[in-house]
Parts: sequence; C-alpha cells; structure tokens
Amino acid sequence: MPAHPHHDDHGHEHAPHATRAFALGTLINLVYTGFEALIGWHAGSLALLSDALHNLGDVLGLGLTWAAAAMAQRVPTARHTYGWRRATQLSPLANALLLVGFSGALIGEALRRLATPPEVAGGLVTAVAAIGMLVNLGSAALFHRGQHGDLNRRSAYLHLLADAGVSLAAVLAGLGMSYLGWRWLDPALALVVSLVIVIGSWGLLRSSFRQVMDAVPEHLDSLEVEALLRGLPSVQAVHHLHIWPIGANEIALTAHVVRDLEDGHDQFIDQAIVALEERFGINHTTLQVEYGSDCRHDHDDHARHH
Repeated sequence: MPAHPHHDDHGHEHAPHATRAFALGTLINLVYTGFEALIGWHAGSLALLSDALHNLGDVLGLGLTWAAAAMAQRVPTARHTYGWRRATQLSPLANALLLVGFSGALIGEALRRLATPPEVAGGLVTAVAAIGMLVNLGSAALFHRGQHGDLNRRSAYLHLLADAGVSLAAVLAGLGMSYLGWRWLDPALALVVSLVIVIGSWGLLRSSFRQVMDAVPEHLDSLEVEALLRGLPSVQAVHHLHIWPIGANEIALTAHVVRDLEDGHDQFIDQAIVALEERFGINHTTLQVEYGSDCRHDHDDHARHH
C-alpha cells in the first residue's frame, strides 16, 4: 500500500545569514562603480567604462548573495509555498542578460575607436584605475579571513583579486597613453575587458537559465542519486525521480520508491533522507514509498499520484 509522502523541512531552519563583509563589500564597490562610470564618461575613456561595467557585475553578484538570506527567510504562504527562494535564481539571470547586452555595446564602440582612437586623459585614467585597484584589494581583504571554509567568501575573494588585476591593467594603459602617446590602449583594453565580461556572463547566463528551468544542479548526477536510493534496504525500483534547486544551497527531490517489505517504514525514510543530504546535499526530500512486486508505472499513473 502507498505511504504518505515524507517531507524534510529542516532546510528551513538554516536560512543563510547576511554577513557584514558582504554588506560592506557591496557598498564600497557600488560607490566606486558610480564614481568610475562618471569619470569614464566625462573623460571619454572606454577602458574606465568597461571596468565600471565589470565592477557593476561584481556589485550585483555581492548584492544578490547578501540579499539571498533576506529573501530565503521570508515565510512561505499558501500562495508562495516555497517562500521567495526562486528570486535568487531569477536575479542572476537578469544580471547576466544586462551584462552581456552592455558588453556587446562596448565591444562595438571599442572596435570603432580602434580605427581612429580619440584623445583620452591618460593621467585621469591612471588615477581612477589606481583607486579601483586599492578598492578591489581592500574589498578582497574583507573576505580573506574564513574564505577557506566558506565557498561564497572564497568566490568573492578570488573575483575581487581578479578585478584588482584588471584595474592594474587600466593603470598601465593610462601610463602608456600619458607617456607614450598610445591612444589605442584605451579601446584595446575596453575590448579585452568586455570580452572577459561576456565570457564570464555567458557561464552565469547558462547556469541561471538551467536553474530557472528546474534542471538537476550541475554538481549532481541523477543516476548516482538513483543508485543510492536503489541501494537502500528492500528497494526494488525507483521511478519518477525529480531533482531541482529551490534557492541558495537548497535542493529538492521527489521520488516514488518501490519496496518489497513494509517493515521499518519510518526508519527507511529517515535513512534515505540522511543519506541524500550527507552525500549530495539534498535537503528537501519527499518520498512516496510503495510496496509490492509490480513496479511498472507509466506517465498516466504518475499524473494520478499527484
């Protein structure tokens, strides 16, 4: 006979918490990004504008990570039964689309300027880029402590170090324009930075689109998950297995499991939940356990179960 689905709700107990480092890092980079964009527009420097766009992507990324905790803590309602967790997947998708669009426009302008490079205030580019390098290094320092045990912190730390490298390249470009008269360095650097943004944003766009479409998280293999369930005591078959991300660090699973013994039902459910979380990080599990030797089910049967 079919058993009632078992829901594992403990994932709600550990909603991610915003940290002071993410809040401060977001604020500092937001202020500098606005300043750099304003100076870049005033000086007619594509290098500064492209770097500002790059920093804007970081600001959005930091802000989304910071805001994920607040959104995840919203209490589920009868209308939004998972709360607002999905917002943490929609925001990166919008972020990636904006970055790719702006980068495309900058690439077009950079290619046009390479033919006839305009006069750009190299000294101003150097000064602003140097400030940017210090801002990125200072922001990276906020995440240095504890970054080895926290993937989010480590990701932010490494990304900010890479941004400091981009700012260093802008400093060198400004010096080249000031002392060597190489005006082509400004559009050339803008072209390189824009291409880097497109490549990075394309990966984010692909990953976020997969999440929105309820794809199995990239780090999981559904066949391995099915094999774990099949290897549990008395399991004959597993069907209608679905795995999808709910939000930040939250993964849901539903499945029908066919067993040939009804003994130890509650212990079996608990064993399955613990095994799925410990091995795969799946923390929202719903299992429908069926007993008997007939495990042949078609899609119509599946529709009736729900």
